[in-house]
Amino acid sequence: MKTLVLPDKIDDELAKAAEELSFMAKKPISKSMAVNLLIEVYHAHLNNRCALDAFSQQLQSLNIMSPKEFDKYWDESEKPEASKRMANSKNNKAPARNQNKPGS
Repeated sequence: MKTLVLPDKIDDELAKAAEELSFMAKKPISKSMAVNLLIEVYHAHLNNRCALDAFSQQLQSLNIMSPKEFDKYWDESEKPEASKRMANSKNNKAPARNQNKPGS
């Protein structure tokens, strides 16, 4: 087992996703189970070539933060300039939660 350190906001979102999955499954789903299920959904979705191409194009066109910027954003308390940066990303038609750090 490995420990994964997540910013509080991301951990809260993961907990909500686990709760929603528990409700749908009518059985307990832990946060680690939720991560596994979400990865499975991601893989299933990207097995569709059209979905893969569209998703790749969308990712390439986004103004995605670097992993360091992402961690710094979530480590800081809500500051106007940080909120402004996320708002700019949302204007690129991608919700903030799509800006996950890749494999750090």
